[in-house]
Amino acid sequence: MRFSSLFATALLGATLSLAAQPGHAQSGGTPIRPNRNAQFVFRDGEVVQRLGTQITPLAQNVRLPNGTKINVKSGIVEFPGGKITSLHEGDYINAEGGIVFGTPASAAAARGDNSVAADAKFDKYVQVGTAPTTVMGDAPNEREQLLMHEVELLNRKVALLQQTHPNAPNTEVVDRQLQELDAKLKTLK
Repeated sequence: MRFSSLFATALLGATLSLAAQPGHAQSGGTPIRPNRNAQFVFRDGEVVQRLGTQITPLAQNVRLPNGTKINVKSGIVEFPGGKITSLHEGDYINAEGGIVFGTPASAAAARGDNSVAADAKFDKYVQVGTAPTTVMGDAPNEREQLLMHEVELLNRKVALLQQTHPNAPNTEVVDRQLQELDAKLKTLK
């Protein structure tokens, strides 16, 4: 009987000592209000703040206004909804708390896909055709209006997909609107 009470007391003490440890990876972070162009980049094994070409080392973990927490030593990021991910070299968190992947491999790793080669590169965007020749002051033509609306819809979809909820966001309405716009654009060609 005495052994079990000693064991219970020791177990309780060990539990309390583990629960009281401050400084876990995502224990709050220092609240900051970054410049809207600030980026928190994982570089050379730690997170630094980049503003344009200026790099500033960070001494302590940070918490962005939207609640995103960044561990500057490990690159572990905890989003407000509780999702946790690790940054890889070149990845960064923008001032709004959105993640931008530096390589296809780091984007794949974030979604649990390890089949992408570590040295894979994103395809370069190449403008095909000529730039629109709209003169300042001219009203946009129907094609330009449709394209501007498509950009708005794509931005809305990106915003939906960047939300950190336990369930995946529903983009069916935006996808349907994009399909309708694409059909209209094909008839204008």
